[in-house]
Amino acid sequence: MSQKINLNADLGESFGAWSMGDDSALLEVVGSANVACGFHAGDPLVMRRTVRRARERGVSIGAHPSFPDLQGFGRRRMDIPDDELAALLIYQIGALQAMAAVEGHAVTHVKPHGALNNMACADTRLADVVAGAVASVSRDLILLAPAHSRLVLAGARAGLAVGLEIFADRAYRDDGQLVPRSQPGAMIHGAQASLDHVLRMLDVGGLVTASGKVLKTEIHSICVHGDGPDALASARRIATGLEQAGYLPTTLPDTLQP
Repeated sequence: MSQKINLNADLGESFGAWSMGDDSALLEVVGSANVACGFHAGDPLVMRRTVRRARERGVSIGAHPSFPDLQGFGRRRMDIPDDELAALLIYQIGALQAMAAVEGHAVTHVKPHGALNNMACADTRLADVVAGAVASVSRDLILLAPAHSRLVLAGARAGLAVGLEIFADRAYRDDGQLVPRSQPGAMIHGAQASLDHVLRMLDVGGLVTASGKVLKTEIHSICVHGDGPDALASARRIATGLEQAGYLPTTLPDTLQP
């Protein structure tokens, strides 16, 4: 039997007249979509249309909440009190749940975006705030978190199922954190290079850092950033390459089923 794996993308990031990514084409390839909830990108109509298209294509959906940072695309660090941040996360998850309800779909996971995600991966207190906010909405939600991060541990403490994610287009440091985008070599460019990066990590069963170090971990999901110029080509090449390597791409909930 083929080993199940999930391919996900961050979608619904258009806003008003501003178009970001080729969501319709990516929804033909990925098994799960992380839908922007209006705080770093997306707007109510974009959210609803993205949910509808995902349902039509059998793609599972998750909320992709962020710091309130439209100008910075959610990639700027912010210092927000714990109770306020929890409320911001609950608000965004609830907004997507409402859109899903009217479109006959269901939100099955939550994946923090950008700086919020990066900070929660390295900060135990912040990770617990994020996981706690998700759990307060529903412990049936899956927390999609970067493998080998403090956010994974926080999800387990909160009683959530945790999907362990790797990035197809990002390089890793020896501590398991992503190489900052401001540094050379942070991004992996090209569809074949992204596939090679993914297969290398799947083959060794762990993150492979820029220095060649291996950090052992389970891997449930692979992320392709939907806003990148190589996103569609990379997603297609990765999906095909995974199947050729004996993996069965599927939704995130199905991947976590025994």
